[in-house]
Amino acid sequence: MRKIIDRHKSLWAQRSFILQVGAGVLLLVFGIFATYFANIYTTIRASNAVTDLILDNVPVVNVNFVFTDGAMLFVLFLAAVVLYEPKRIPFTVKSVALFIIIRSAFVTLTHLAPPLGRSYIDPTDILYRVSSGDDLFFSGHTGLPFLIAIILWQHKPLRYAFLALTLISGTSVLLGHLHYSIDVFSALFITYGIFHISRWLFPEDYALLHHHSD
Repeated sequence: MRKIIDRHKSLWAQRSFILQVGAGVLLLVFGIFATYFANIYTTIRASNAVTDLILDNVPVVNVNFVFTDGAMLFVLFLAAVVLYEPKRIPFTVKSVALFIIIRSAFVTLTHLAPPLGRSYIDPTDILYRVSSGDDLFFSGHTGLPFLIAIILWQHKPLRYAFLALTLISGTSVLLGHLHYSIDVFSALFITYGIFHISRWLFPEDYALLHHHSD
């Protein structure tokens, strides 16, 4: 615990670190608002549901816990991971923000209705207030843990943990018919691209992420 506190003291004493974290938080807030309004637009413009090779052959399973409570547990776990090593904060926050912003743009482009007979989503859940589930392409539940897995790729236990979460989340949204299969599988490829865009936009934060200190 003492080492963690010392790491925080060392970084938070640097003005540049504070500015970069602040920029990341502002970018993240912008992304959340962008997602909120993109979701409203998509819900209004939604057309019809379509057929899907996987969903048409898989029965609907109630995955409300994974979709909502599981997402909140993921956020808490991610917060613990970045707070344990504060040098991870700037690049991770900015990358997540970029992911959310790009996804909000994607969901406004195609206006498919959600799959028919999807799993129940609790409308009182906090996540539902930001995203009602009508923002389909691409799957944030699949892409976000995969993004963190790529960011922390050099740390094997965390890499495998977040890859496992990617598999669990991707499978659950398909079983719950909450996303079309293209939303889930495309998320992996798009997320990989977002990671490299983030590396290009925030090279100093990426360098800090991999900086070795005693």
